[in-house]
Amino acid sequence: MISGQAQQFWTFIANSPKQFELPLDMRRRAGERAESMTAEPRGVAFSPAPEVGGLWAEPPEAREGAAILYLYGGGYVLGSPKSRRKTVGHLALACEARALVPHYRVGPEHPFPAAVEDSLRAYQWLLAEGADPARTIVAGDSAGGGLALATIVAARDAGLPACAGIALISPWTDLACEAESFASRASADITCTRESLLEMAGWYLGGADPRHPLASPLSADLSGLPPILCLVGGDEVLLDDTIFLVRKAGMAGGEATAIVAAGMQHVYPIWAGLFPEADEAIARIGDWARGRMG
Repeated sequence: MISGQAQQFWTFIANSPKQFELPLDMRRRAGERAESMTAEPRGVAFSPAPEVGGLWAEPPEAREGAAILYLYGGGYVLGSPKSRRKTVGHLALACEARALVPHYRVGPEHPFPAAVEDSLRAYQWLLAEGADPARTIVAGDSAGGGLALATIVAARDAGLPACAGIALISPWTDLACEAESFASRASADITCTRESLLEMAGWYLGGADPRHPLASPLSADLSGLPPILCLVGGDEVLLDDTIFLVRKAGMAGGEATAIVAAGMQHVYPIWAGLFPEADEAIARIGDWARGRMG
C-alpha cells in the first residue's frame, strides 16, 4: 500500500494535462516549474556556479572533500539547473555534501554528444575545484540519470579518477526504448509513454545511433565502474531500464542495487515534502552515499 498523500498526488497528476502532449516550448516552460509544489530544503545555501552555467547547493554541514555532481532530467530536450534546485538541496542535506548542478546543452538545438561533452567537462571542473573523487557521488534523474552513467563511462575511458558511486533516479538508459516494461507498465504509467520518449530521443540524437554507448549507456561496457544505486517506480515504463542496467553491471563485476518502489511513478523522489515515499527515497540515497564517501 502506498501512502494517502502519494495516492492523492498521483491522482492529481493523472488528471492534469500531459506534458508530453504539449509543444516543445510549452514543455520547457512547464519543466521549469516541476518542483513548484515541493518542500524547500531548509538551511541550504544556493549560489551560482558560472564556470559551468549552473548552481551550488551548500548544506549547513558538509563533509570535507565530499561532493555531488547532479544532472537534471528532461528527456535531453528540456530542464535546467534551477528545475532541480530543491531536489539537489534535499540531496545535499541527506548526503552531507555540497552539490553542483551544471548546465548541459540539449537537443534539438545541440544534439548528441553535446550533453555528454558538457557533463564530462563539469566532472573534470568539479574535481579541479577540490572535490575528492573518492568522496564524490555522480547522480541524476531520468535522462539526467542516463547522462550521469554515460559521464562516468566517458570518464573511465578518458582515464579520469573514478567517483565513489553513481546514484540514479528512474534512469533512461536505452534510447531505443525496446524493453518489455514499455508494454507491461503502459497502462500504469501516468507521465511517460514509449512514443513520447522516442520523440525526445530523436530530437536529442539528431540521426546518431540510439545504441551508441554514450547515448544509451545500457549498451556500454560497464566493467570497472563505481557502485551504482538505482531508484525506480514500480509503475513506470522505464522500469526495465533500471533492472537491465543493474543486472548488466553486476554481471560485469560491479556492485549495483535497484530499489523498486511499489505504486510509484517516474522520478518520484524529486517530490520531497509531498509524500513520505519521496522523503524516504532521498534519505536512502543519503545513507548509501555517506557510506561510500567515508
